[in-house]
Amino acid sequence: MKVKIVLLIISMLLVTTIFAETYPAKPLNFIAPGGPGGGWDTTIRVVAQVLKETGLVTQPIVVTNMPGGGGGVGLAHMQTKKGDPYTIIVFSPPLLLINLTGQTQYSFKDLTPLAMLIHDYGAFAVSKKSKYNSITEVMDALKKDPKSVRVGGISAFGSMDHIQFLIAARAAGVTNLKDITYVSFQEGEHLAALLGGHIDVLSTGLAEVTTALQTGTIKVLAITSPQRVSGALATVPTLKEEGIDAEFVNWRGLFGPPEMPEYAVEYWINTLSKMVQTIEWERVVAKYNWTKAFMPGKEFMNYLEKVNEDYKVVLKELGLYKGE
Repeated sequence: MKVKIVLLIISMLLVTTIFAETYPAKPLNFIAPGGPGGGWDTTIRVVAQVLKETGLVTQPIVVTNMPGGGGGVGLAHMQTKKGDPYTIIVFSPPLLLINLTGQTQYSFKDLTPLAMLIHDYGAFAVSKKSKYNSITEVMDALKKDPKSVRVGGISAFGSMDHIQFLIAARAAGVTNLKDITYVSFQEGEHLAALLGGHIDVLSTGLAEVTTALQTGTIKVLAITSPQRVSGALATVPTLKEEGIDAEFVNWRGLFGPPEMPEYAVEYWINTLSKMVQTIEWERVVAKYNWTKAFMPGKEFMNYLEKVNEDYKVVLKELGLYKGE
């Protein structure tokens, strides 16, 4: 009996070694938990592109959009891929926020952190025809009547786009934050809603407003970064420049499913650490006004645990926390 157990253990070790040496041996599935054109979609497609261009990954990479629930649909899907080394998803603060606000039972602890890749920042935009020409004008209107300004974003109610606006409003002295109207849209719908007058202010990310700004259809009133960015948004002030003492960091990173094999985790940490040092990655980071912020597996998990507690404090203050 003991001999059989030993042989079984040896057999399992050999199989694991073979998998590790040949991984990845088939096409990889990359998931964007939102629709085309959003930050998740852009990030995961850019990562796939750079990995292929640099030859760091030779297997085909299939990118699938899985929108819904502010990321909740994609997160739930990953629970069905337990132990699968071929499925990877991109996430950002909504991964934490949709759990803390009671929109999903799953959390970041139900995924395997591979690496944080970038920091992005938020932006607040209005239609070119809007009467608002500064973020302070928007906040002044909200102070008089919190229902006078309709805010929209891609993320779900109580998630990133909503929260970054409420944090700015709170810092600006707006009260009755719960009374501010927030409408959630799918990627691709948010800009049309702004231009069509269905919302007054769009709360989103830098990449989402950059292209629209160049078409001359919107005005970007402020960004949530600690200092101004370059490129098309170089003239846009930060919240702090507008007298609002607030910032919001939109980190983005890659995750595997729960119980992802250790050999796959090590492979991705090593591969992504090489990717972020390439000139190809430098170019896309500059193109989208991102900030490089590589952080591998365990360090990334520690960061998530800390930030999760920080978000919890803010959500409690805003009356949106649905935890214990």
